[in-house]
Amino acid sequence: MTEGDDLGGGGSNETDAPRVRGAQYVRMSTEHQQYSTANQADAIRQYAERRGIEIVRTYADEGRSGLRLDGRAALEQLIADVQSGAADFTVILVYDVSRWGRFQDADESAYYEYICKRTGIAVQYCAEQFENDGSPVSTIVKGVKRAMAGEYSRELSAKVFAGQCRLIEHGYRQGGAAGYGLRRRLIDQGGTPKGELTRGEHKSIQTDRVVLVPGPRAEVGTIRWMYRAFVENGKPEREIADLLNVRGVVTDLGRPWTRGTVHQVLINEKYAGDNVWNRVSFKLKKKRVRNNPDMWIRAGAAFEPIVDRELFDAAQAIIVERSKRLSDDELLDGLRRLFEAQGYLSGLIIDETDDLPSSSTYRHRFGSLIRAYRLVGYAPRRDYRYIEINRALRGLYPEIVEEIVAGLRQVGAIDGRAEETDLLEVNGEFSLSVVIARCKETPAGALRWRLRFDTGLYPDITIAVRMDARNRRPLDFYVFPKIDVASAQIRLAEENGLSLDAYRFETLDVLYELAAPVCIREVA
Repeated sequence: MTEGDDLGGGGSNETDAPRVRGAQYVRMSTEHQQYSTANQADAIRQYAERRGIEIVRTYADEGRSGLRLDGRAALEQLIADVQSGAADFTVILVYDVSRWGRFQDADESAYYEYICKRTGIAVQYCAEQFENDGSPVSTIVKGVKRAMAGEYSRELSAKVFAGQCRLIEHGYRQGGAAGYGLRRRLIDQGGTPKGELTRGEHKSIQTDRVVLVPGPRAEVGTIRWMYRAFVENGKPEREIADLLNVRGVVTDLGRPWTRGTVHQVLINEKYAGDNVWNRVSFKLKKKRVRNNPDMWIRAGAAFEPIVDRELFDAAQAIIVERSKRLSDDELLDGLRRLFEAQGYLSGLIIDETDDLPSSSTYRHRFGSLIRAYRLVGYAPRRDYRYIEINRALRGLYPEIVEEIVAGLRQVGAIDGRAEETDLLEVNGEFSLSVVIARCKETPAGALRWRLRFDTGLYPDITIAVRMDARNRRPLDFYVFPKIDVASAQIRLAEENGLSLDAYRFETLDVLYELAAPVCIREVA
């Protein structure tokens, strides 16, 4: 037998041997194309072929940060399958250590790998230069790699933060709605205006920037009147709100004014032309924190002001002096009375109470609202703000339905309401249900939505309205056909992968196009 025959015979025996069953885990956040899930899967496939491994399962997290497990549905499912004994594989293939995760605590990365190892399932890193065989060398190298993966995220976070600070100092807007009386203008790299962005629109070119500009003349006039009424005429926020509502003036969200919304206008520096950022931090997917004013990033005279600096400063002086007149004991007495009357407390309730300073005053005086709550004997075991939010969403629901009905009528669709089910009937062809998904923030600062479908009525199409982080306005829409609704509820994260986000739309234009009647000529 020749040497070549001997090699060929050995290869044949290896091919005939039972193949090891493996699962691959791939993850891509927003990094370079080299880390695309397709490129990872290709490298893993080549590794598996060399080792005689048959890939029987794929767990993919696309558009997911590797900083923590929360929000990585595929890795969560992988760990759950391993722990429950449902895994039908004996090895997990991952592109490299960083794809397993850029956990800020290297021990967390090791912990999830140990869970797999404890059940007899090995984790192999296909693109690394070491063999993950448990040897002292591989353990040391792997620990260094884990630390380097976490450090990469920390360095990247610092660089991104520094870049955002520079953009703020140049007067560019870093996200968020413009607010009443203002509009977002898109400009190119040279500063040439390209048009205004409407609600829900975002820039599509990386080098473009967004700045704030004064809005319609009527809104600008209203803002200036609010400041003069507060400073020169001594009118409190509640009275200003009542006068605006009597005149039929609504907020930028189309809602009546309240004491709290007027107060927010009076304290926001953007109306004086200043660009302020970093009021709240959410770095490295950790808990969202409210920063002290000395940590805010500020650029003066960044935008064209709506109110004069002297008038704005006078309003701030009145607000500060108003709270200074009250001692700590007086502030707490008022808060205690409010707690006894309401049974619970929140920033919104405080802002809407006429005889109390704003919630920001309590934060400044006592360090945080939670500490002020504790001083008056209120220690909520859970967040009761959902009661107010649900009440507001119930009031918002008819408005959203009427907007959808108006959109249907605009394209010539015939709509009606089924008396027994209250479903919308469109053109006598299909039924339509509208559900609102409240936004909830997890303790770690992630946003979640839970969609509950009306499976008892089985509408042909369900429009799921996903609310923004403050539950003030629709963020986007999900259009689910009945045939694709497999369960009574769905839990959504900020990004959900193609299986769910394929149904996501910024507007309901796709629904209106679907509902528009089409004239078909009679065939002779």
